[in-house]
Amino acid sequence: MIIGKVIGSVWSTRKADNLGGLKFMIVELNDKTSLVACDGVGAGVGDKVLITCGSSARKLMDLEDAPVDAAIIGIIDEG
Repeated sequence: MIIGKVIGSVWSTRKADNLGGLKFMIVELNDKTSLVACDGVGAGVGDKVLITCGSSARKLMDLEDAPVDAAIIGIIDEG
């Protein structure tokens, strides 16, 4: 798992059919790089979050056939 902070969201008018209805967030990691993650928990800008990547992200979101590589799986309250 990776810890990061949500810094924005991604809007897309066209995307793969199996990504419909999903929310994508821009997450800044501790090394100041950023990535786009599918949001499974309702995170918002400014939230500190837990992210999982790869096949774990797809399985958790029930998207095993979708082109998803990162998913927000938790909002951190303290830590």
